[in-house]
Amino acid sequence: MEGRYGWAAAFAALAIGMMAMPAAQRATAQQAASEQAKPDPATPDQGMIDKGKAVFAEHCSHCHGFNMVNAGTITPDLRKFPDDKPRFVTTVKQGKNNRMPPWGDLLSDDDIANLWAYVSSRRSQ
Repeated sequence: MEGRYGWAAAFAALAIGMMAMPAAQRATAQQAASEQAKPDPATPDQGMIDKGKAVFAEHCSHCHGFNMVNAGTITPDLRKFPDDKPRFVTTVKQGKNNRMPPWGDLLSDDDIANLWAYVSSRRSQ
């Protein structure tokens, strides 16, 4: 009799251990999925691009063209702007030469980040 109950206790312990293992694995998998779901600030999402398009339409399209389409003769064709976010941010904030006015006092850092998301999403290959 004692052997049968000992076996049952060992089986119960094994079953409990097996049930706990998937829960722990699930928790680890959920944590990993949560970390993967966090947006990478270096990778713009569609929301940032849409906000950037609105900022562009309001503040930039007068010179750089509707949807960034222009001849590139008077103002740069931003679809050909290099993949250089620091240069872009500096130019937007401080202006450039006497052609590009500074926008640092008018646009927030979020506005400029969204603007970069839009501009970089439209870059010509």
